[in-house]
Amino acid sequence: MDKSKVPVEQRAALSLLLDDHRSVKKLFKAFEDAKDDAAKQSIASETCQQLTIHAQIEEEIFYPALRGASDKIDGMLDEATVEHGVAKDLIAKIESGNSKMLEANYTVLAEYVGHHVEEEENELFPAVIRAKVDLTEVAQQLEARKAELTGQPA
Repeated sequence: MDKSKVPVEQRAALSLLLDDHRSVKKLFKAFEDAKDDAAKQSIASETCQQLTIHAQIEEEIFYPALRGASDKIDGMLDEATVEHGVAKDLIAKIESGNSKMLEANYTVLAEYVGHHVEEEENELFPAVIRAKVDLTEVAQQLEARKAELTGQPA
């Protein structure tokens, strides 16, 4: 999704989420390219942390702000919430430290999140843009909550 084509009242919020998507995609690629178990474990840990924070800010702030915009959006939010639940289960398995299953769990997580990201970027975000949902305040809330969760200054 081209950020420059996103209306200004939605750009900051959607850009933050798009940047998260890009960051995690880079981690998925880095894991694929990693040669040793320690590097893979470190990348997996960073991925899990980023995904956990991303899901949390979406569930606490972004999704509730979109509820009621349209029946179609509500349906997509329901599906996205279920997908988050599956991703959280996989994250818990990865964080459990079972190194024998790390590769398998991470691969499934990458595939699953890739699907989720595609749906958000190709279906949900365009629907939000068409519905003209003003996300100006939401962007500030997302930024503040993400900063809080990562321990960064807002």
